Amino acid sequence: MSKNTLSVTDNRTGAIYEIPIVDGAVKAMDLRQIRLNQEDFGLMTYDPGLTNTASTRSAITYIDGDQGILRYRGYPIEQLAAQSTYLETAYLIIFGELPTPEQLAKWEHDISRHTLLHTNIQNLIQTFRFNAHPMSVFISAIASLSTLYPDARRVTDPANRRLQVERMVAKAATIAAFTYRHNHGWPVNLPDDGLSFIGNFLKMMFRMTEVKYEPDPVLERALNILFILHADHEQNCGTNAMRVIGSSQADPYSALAGAAAALYGPLHGAANEAVLRMLEEIGSPENVPAFIERVKKGDGERLMGFGHRVYKNYDPRCRIIKATAEEVFKVTGHNKLLDVALELERIALQDDYFVSRKLYPNVDFYSGLIYRAMNLPASMFTVMFAVPRTCGWVAHWLELLTDNEQKISRPRQIYTGPEVRDYVPMGRR
Repeated sequence: MSKNTLSVTDNRTGAIYEIPIVDGAVKAMDLRQIRLNQEDFGLMTYDPGLTNTASTRSAITYIDGDQGILRYRGYPIEQLAAQSTYLETAYLIIFGELPTPEQLAKWEHDISRHTLLHTNIQNLIQTFRFNAHPMSVFISAIASLSTLYPDARRVTDPANRRLQVERMVAKAATIAAFTYRHNHGWPVNLPDDGLSFIGNFLKMMFRMTEVKYEPDPVLERALNILFILHADHEQNCGTNAMRVIGSSQADPYSALAGAAAALYGPLHGAANEAVLRMLEEIGSPENVPAFIERVKKGDGERLMGFGHRVYKNYDPRCRIIKATAEEVFKVTGHNKLLDVALELERIALQDDYFVSRKLYPNVDFYSGLIYRAMNLPASMFTVMFAVPRTCGWVAHWLELLTDNEQKISRPRQIYTGPEVRDYVPMGRR
């Protein structure tokens, strides 16, 4: 009868070790018993980028990259995108279950009452140059919330954590909207609790001189879908940053700012901005074949929006966004860049160069087109990613704090520097 263990023979010593396998993994600390002698530190694993290391047990998001599956708390992303709203999905991600009507109504009310932003934060946003990158402003404003809410440091208090969660989800949207308005030199629009969460966000962003702002239902639904698709994505770079900072029991606003800073990188959340710039440089569908050839030859061109660290199949979010983009363009007018994107996707998916490398479109490929159709500058795209991802970040923060196995994050290293050497006085160097 087979056993759930791994037998390891250390060829250096001839010793044999039997290591338990639990949930398809072995504990890294179980390897420490493999050593040359009692003075030896013991065996470690070396995993740059943590590509094959599980740092936590999580019940939030399930991904099967080979099959193209994404589920939040067991619910397929396709069902949530078709039937849910962002706030309902956020409740599911954070608290583990879909809310009852009463729970959803209270959740929506609790979020609404925290959307107003303290004038200190408004003034902080106004101090930035009008053309400062929105993500830099967003990160700074999020971090500064910790100065307004010092009670957030009491991370071991469940009721206090709940309060901070409501504040973070609500205020991330307001900060994003105020940042957008500041970049354009426009006065801010205060929150309106007579609208839905997404409708209010659209109003704070786009209301101009209307006496009564009515969000377009197609755009409101599209933004709901985009926010649901971006709400969480397992242990990505930003989420890992949230968990690492949170593991020191720092206040959640500092951790959230760190997660947003990780998202700011072009290899993470800024990818949809890079996709749009690529499509603009291609210009028209006729130029796609030549662009594809330059990518294949390695002539300095990169195919942005294709391939993913996890997905080795078509990103399930991409199919949903592609259909959503077509609905948005019916309202905003046709965008010629969609023709470029469709042709690029068609040719790439027929080319063995990309198929053999499992380079399929990902969520970033079409999301930027929708944001551009809504007249958002490319610099705002990552902020539009950070707002919905806030609920995923705080869900992982909560999970971390209630996981008894977790400790302060402190990975090992393999030292490659010089051996001990004596200090050389300045005159002898």
